[in-house]
Amino acid sequence: MSWLDRLLGNDHERAATQYAGRESATERATRQRRASHHRSGAQQAARAGQAWEDRDRAQDTKGRWYRAAR
Repeated sequence: MSWLDRLLGNDHERAATQYAGRESATERATRQRRASHHRSGAQQAARAGQAWEDRDRAQDTKGRWYRAAR
């Protein structure tokens, strides 16, 4: 047992009793990082897909029977 454990108490024991059932700071940071990635990446992909769809539909409504390669 180190002198710090004697001074502050055993942090592993305290984590198992006092903070039981709570999310750790590491788990919280990981969850937030994943959520942030999902928000930004998914939204960007959705916007790009929607823009492509809008361009494609606009080209189809021009009334030409032949669509040139892009």
